[in-house]
Amino acid sequence: MAVVLVTGQLLTHEVWGESLPALQAGHEVMLADHTRDDSIGGMAERLLAAAPAQFDLIGQAMGGFVAFEVLRRAPERVRRLALLTTLAPNDGPAQTKRRMGYIRLVEDGRYADVVEERIPILVHPARREDRPLLGIVRRMAEDTGAETFLIQQRAIMSRADSRPGLGQIRCPTLVVWGRQDGITTEQHATEIAAGIPGATLETIEDCGHLTTLEKPATTARLLAEWFGAA
Repeated sequence: MAVVLVTGQLLTHEVWGESLPALQAGHEVMLADHTRDDSIGGMAERLLAAAPAQFDLIGQAMGGFVAFEVLRRAPERVRRLALLTTLAPNDGPAQTKRRMGYIRLVEDGRYADVVEERIPILVHPARREDRPLLGIVRRMAEDTGAETFLIQQRAIMSRADSRPGLGQIRCPTLVVWGRQDGITTEQHATEIAAGIPGATLETIEDCGHLTTLEKPATTARLLAEWFGAA
């Protein structure tokens, strides 16, 4: 069985860390392209075009938005699902205002400032001086680049509210959330888990938004066990 991984804004495939070899032990791993489409629908269509007839799906952060869209368009193709540090609602006015501010900074040539502003909400507060971890985050942001960041920002801003469709997701679903996530909240995680019939919620303690990098062994184990299940 193939497992398709789609990650978040500013992040590259490097974010999967130890989860890749853990999944590769029993799956064909496919890494979705989230860099070329300025809509979540476009990202979902690109994923579906590249994926086999049936597959497992892991969506992290913005990748969760793509996963919700995939489930709206082709639910019969997804066997099992994992949603990491994501949320179901679309943006409200405050989030839109903040994102427009990011766009203006990037258009003014201040992409690096946007990256530095976001780092504190991406990691556990105790790891904001963790040079190896922050080095990975900065490298992923550099590899993403300003143009792709703008594409992703516009896609996120125009995404649909996925809450009304949660009850229609029928595949077995794992929801993973870091206790100190600076972007998604416990309410976001429980809302998804409560809305999807039979979903399982796993909270990783002492962990921020980047569970695959901050708690790599724990996250890799959860994913390997989930997708190894019958």
